[in-house]
Amino acid sequence: MTGRVLIVDDDPEMCRLLAAGLARRGFEASWQTSATAALGALERAEVDAVVADVNMPEVSGLELCERITANRPHVPVALLTGFGNLEVAVAAIRAGAYDLLLKPPDLDVVVAAVERAVRHGRVSHVIRQLPWTVAEDDGRTEIVGTSAPMRKLRDLVGQVADSQAAVLVSGESGTGKELVARALHRRGRRAAGPFVAVNCAAVPEALLESELFGHVRGAFTDARADRVGLFARASGGTLFLDEIADLPLALQPKLLRALQERAVRPVGGDVEQPCDVRVVAATNHDLEAAVAAGQFREDLYFRINVIRIEVPPLRARGNDILLLAQHFLRRSAAQAGKPVRGLSPAAAERLIAYAWPGNVRELENCMERAVILARHEEIVVDDLPERIQKALWPLPALPASEPVLALAEVERRHILRVLEAARGNRTRAAALLGLHRRTLSRKLGAYRQAEAAGRSVLCGTMARSAHPRGRSDGR
Repeated sequence: MTGRVLIVDDDPEMCRLLAAGLARRGFEASWQTSATAALGALERAEVDAVVADVNMPEVSGLELCERITANRPHVPVALLTGFGNLEVAVAAIRAGAYDLLLKPPDLDVVVAAVERAVRHGRVSHVIRQLPWTVAEDDGRTEIVGTSAPMRKLRDLVGQVADSQAAVLVSGESGTGKELVARALHRRGRRAAGPFVAVNCAAVPEALLESELFGHVRGAFTDARADRVGLFARASGGTLFLDEIADLPLALQPKLLRALQERAVRPVGGDVEQPCDVRVVAATNHDLEAAVAAGQFREDLYFRINVIRIEVPPLRARGNDILLLAQHFLRRSAAQAGKPVRGLSPAAAERLIAYAWPGNVRELENCMERAVILARHEEIVVDDLPERIQKALWPLPALPASEPVLALAEVERRHILRVLEAARGNRTRAAALLGLHRRTLSRKLGAYRQAEAAGRSVLCGTMARSAHPRGRSDGR
């Protein structure tokens, strides 16, 4: 996470220190020594986050935060204070601050806070754009998404839609492979014909051959009449073979012949019947590995894999997660008759942080559940499933230039990072660290005592410097 950060502090040395530290972590940092100058800088250039001292002459950091929140709500403000009491915290909340950090600042803590703030600002910006983005989707392909992987996929669908060649759509379960198949059909020259889908794993092996190719009367015990197979039903259109990897090995040669000869022979029949059909197959398995293991015919694999379309997993689609969430949210809200209009920034951040093993299907179910449980016009964190509520961002990595530290200091920084990632929840942080909660509390107490002792020594040194021996007038 990188971005543009404005630092505001009446102490130029503090500004230089923070700017240099943030620059080493990849941020573009600038600074001003007054709130008035900072407001002027914000008029001239956009920033992703502001870090400001609370106590400044003329215009305080709290007043600066209020003005930024009112005029630029997409720019989060983290406040710095040397007084970490409840009164300051309440004032910061009322001013609209995104975070409150103690002085003297720990650079690692500041970097983590800035990363969160920048991410929060960007998520908030995306959320504000969602209603228009979803509304502008033309719906022709039934594919929702603006990320680079989805733009590439949509372009490929457009390129091959008019082709008659077989297409293999691959991707994890729940990514929307059938939507891609339907998009190929709707955008191609066969759009006026039928789209027929069958899940090869859902039909019993004994019935699948008849389902695909049909049968004649008397072909087997229950064949009391001729039956038209799916190949014939899809004539002039598209046949979608989902879960093609589960096609029985004994049936694969007959499918291969049907694709090569563009004709099928019904079960029990003597005559092949021509069929004009485009086949789109889909799988969430590694077919090349299945071929190597002798579980799938190599010649059939090459026949169905003339054109390959890989559907990316949801976790690789960035802000498409929010776009799809809003899409499903609107649909579920309309069905439930509830006035739920969008996502809160905190809920949106959890959605992006989650890995989505069930992909788009899991997200759709999640949003349907959230709408049912929602008590406000926005989906909040508590409306999400517990596994998503617990989703955490990856911990920030130390740069290669970080100096070598003592083992105790490495442990301290790691513990504080994990606690920060766990949003201060000691029980969760202890679980992530593999520690008992009492052990974590004892270590944190030791860190606080060491910090207090360090401040006492610093204060004593400053007092001795300000009052040299023999002087008692304070000069």
